[in-house]
Formats: sequence, C-alpha cells, structure tokens
Amino acid sequence: MYEEHKEHKKHEEHEEHKKYREYCLEFDDVDYSYPDTELPALQSLNIAIPKGYRTAVLGHNGSGKSTMFLQAVGLLRPQSGVVIRAGAELSYSKKDLAALRRSVGLVFQDPEQQLILNTPLEDVSFGLRNAGMDEETIQRRCHEVLEQLDLTSLSDKPIHQLSLGQKKRTALAGVMAMEPELLLLDEPTSYLDPLSETLLLEGLEAIHQQGTTIVMATHDMNLAYRWADWVIVLEAGRCFAAGTPADIFAEREALQAIGLELPLLADLWQSLPQRLTAGRTAPRDAGAFKAMLNLLLNEGLNL
Repeated sequence: MYEEHKEHKKHEEHEEHKKYREYCLEFDDVDYSYPDTELPALQSLNIAIPKGYRTAVLGHNGSGKSTMFLQAVGLLRPQSGVVIRAGAELSYSKKDLAALRRSVGLVFQDPEQQLILNTPLEDVSFGLRNAGMDEETIQRRCHEVLEQLDLTSLSDKPIHQLSLGQKKRTALAGVMAMEPELLLLDEPTSYLDPLSETLLLEGLEAIHQQGTTIVMATHDMNLAYRWADWVIVLEAGRCFAAGTPADIFAEREALQAIGLELPLLADLWQSLPQRLTAGRTAPRDAGAFKAMLNLLLNEGLNL
C-alpha cells in the first residue's frame, strides 16, 4: 500500500511542482543513518521547498523532520545524495557553511539549546556581532525584531526568568535578526499557551510578508491546515506526499494508513453532504468555516 501510494504521490508532486519556478531548498535522494541505529533517519529523500511559501512538514517522531533540518544547515552531511540550496549543491567548507547559516536560519524545538547569553537583547545581538555588523545596524535590527515579537519590555530581563513562550520567541528573534532568506522551525508552538502561540505566529507572519520563506515542522495538524501554503508529509525518512493543504488533507485514508488524523476543520468539512460542498473551497480556519456555514444557511439549504 505504501509503495503504491508513494509512486502515485511522487508523480502528482512532480506535476504540481512544475507550477513553481524557484526552490530555495531541495533534497535529492538523500540518505542518512545515525550510528548504532537500525533504521535510517532519511531514505532516498526527495523534496523541494517552494521559495516564498509557508511550508509545513508533518510526520511522527522519527519520521526524519529534525534530521532534514540539520542537513539543511550543514550540521549533518548526506551519506549519499545531495542537498541543493538556491540551485547549487551545498559546500561543507568552513567559509561556505558560515555563509549558508547566514541565509538559512534554524530554530530548535528546545530554546535552551539556542540561548547562550544573559538577556534577550544580549542574545539577539550576539549573532549580529559575530557576523561583523556595525553597531548602528546591530541596534536597529535588535530593536525591530524585539518589537516584532513583543519582547521589548523583556529585553534586559534574565533569560532564566522568562517563560517557555518568551524563550521560544527570544530564540526566534536571534535568528530573525540575521534576516535569513529561509527560516526553519522545529516544533515552534509545542507546549505554548494560546497567547504565546499567537504572538509567535504573528512574528512569523511579519517576516514572511517581508519575503522570508518559512518551513515549520509540526505535529499540530490544525495549525498546518490553517497556516501552510504547502505541506510535506514524511514517513520513515521518505517523502510520503507533498502538495497544497487541500490536496494533502483530501487523502483521508492515506494519512490514516500512516497514523495521521485529519485537522478538525477538514474532517468537519468532509463530513458535510457532498451536495453542499461540491465546487466550494474548503475553509481552513474557524472564521472562514463559520462564514461558509452562514452562507449555506442564507442560501436556504437544509443542513
């Protein structure tokens, strides 16, 4: 079942990708195994990230999401296959890796892995100073990014006194300040309360509007459905499927076969009689769903 579906989706993905002219990141038959593990982390991984899009990467723990991100910034190197950035294979020289990490930012799931100095302001400015920027640019970028992520009032507060959501926003601020072309986030909203999640997503939207491509690995199917322009599903280190949220979440049986459930709104939409939904675009957030239900009621349809 898996192999048959994989080949079918591979063809669909190839056709869909013809619509896109630019990719900011590609994996071409990438294999990678960690030492002393039975199963490979990545197996013949073939994916392409469309430039300028918000891409969600879905999959269970162990499906390869984090390993893929570590490969993208050169912290891990393929054992076979290649990673392609902006049309060229990654180079692993010290100089080229430094340049790569200025254009591709990675925010880890655990902010403690990323925060190294005493306060948000110190931590955000650290990477900028390491890059050799002048003090005026450092101050401007720090001010802008701390304001974007609602951290200005916390800029001089000891990091150990921050909440998890504040720490996650600080880690994101440090990466955003470098103004990367591509931003990779590993489970950025995990364990966050609704307000902290909203603040983080608003910050992401601000930099996306400025042209940054964003890729988010997440277990939150509801978030992926309402947020993403493009969705990649990983299974056992392979690309199981790739496409628009509408295309991916229309494949209920295929997703359930690998243990993934539909987002709530997609499930509700698909449970409505087909005579009501035919020819209509599925709403992807609660407000749009309510508006669509009101429209159906106003049309006098019998729900």
